[in-house]
Amino acid sequence: MTAPGEAARRKPARRPTIKDIARRAGVSESAVSFALNDRPGVSPDTRARVRRVAEELGWQANSAARALSGERAGALGLVLARPAQTLGVESFFLQLVSGIQEVLSARQIALLFQVVGDLDTECALYRRWWAERRVDGVLVVDPRTEDPRPELLAALGLQAVVVGGPATPGPDPSEPPVEPSADPVHPLLSTVWADDAKAMARILDHLYGLGHRRIVHIAGLPGLAHTARRIRSLRTEADRRGLDHRHVHSVTTDYSDAEGAEATRRLLDATRAPTAIIYDNDVMAVAGTSVAAGRGIPVPGALSIVAWDDSALCRVTHPRLTALVRDTPGFGRLAAQELLAVLDGGPLRTVQGELPHLEARESTAPPTPR
Repeated sequence: MTAPGEAARRKPARRPTIKDIARRAGVSESAVSFALNDRPGVSPDTRARVRRVAEELGWQANSAARALSGERAGALGLVLARPAQTLGVESFFLQLVSGIQEVLSARQIALLFQVVGDLDTECALYRRWWAERRVDGVLVVDPRTEDPRPELLAALGLQAVVVGGPATPGPDPSEPPVEPSADPVHPLLSTVWADDAKAMARILDHLYGLGHRRIVHIAGLPGLAHTARRIRSLRTEADRRGLDHRHVHSVTTDYSDAEGAEATRRLLDATRAPTAIIYDNDVMAVAGTSVAAGRGIPVPGALSIVAWDDSALCRVTHPRLTALVRDTPGFGRLAAQELLAVLDGGPLRTVQGELPHLEARESTAPPTPR
């Protein structure tokens, strides 16, 4: 009879080794190594017997040992340098990771994911992963307007795909409009990007067509390349329509519901309040809708609201929110496939993701005086 607590004190099961496989299969350890690593030197029968025994024992290759021997580590890395409070409420990264994981699971490749506080910590982590041969490559998210990561990764020789294109030049009113660039972020790295300029144009087409002339964009974190692209795109679209920049402009936030709500309050307190607000994510759009409701401002009667990313939140909120609908898991799959292709010897490329479409729902309508 097992004494109380004895099971808890038992030693963990020992992992099977090449020596165990060799003993059971009746061959040498070198023969086991040849068989498991698809190297010549053993007969087909021996290779099949060794692999059958390895499967029976539950043997798995040691990724660290494989890396030290020059083989792949069997893992890709993803680091997210974002405020921790925004991760639990924003669905974009969960959907992106689900798409990445779908591709990696099919190849039995692990995803090493870590959240850090800033870019310096992220860069230090890349150096450590490279030195320890922990990952075969990395997916780099949230490109910055000034970004040290592409140069670092290229210098290390750590294969990477940058998820998101480079920033267009900043919104300088003295400069002519600049179209989004499809150039790679770095000549030694592949890029998967989304056309934020055309996405913003679709939103402006919708709102302008409804009659809105005072439109504010509540953007995400300053310094992110896609934030810069969206801000610049809004100005470009406003200029094309002859709209006043005092009434069509952007403000930046940290993507959280709290900052989204506070930005909405400030805008609604203005003398010439906007008749339409574009939010850079679903969470801020829902928070803004709540602020309007709390002030007795009907949506869409007196204020139209658009969310950049669609989600279940947009579809269950009353009124249902007009939103950009895009295949975020598909974008993650595309990024993972591109990195695996590079690791398999494919060329470096710049690949554009699917352009989202605007789903018009009950939160947008022609403006009425407030």
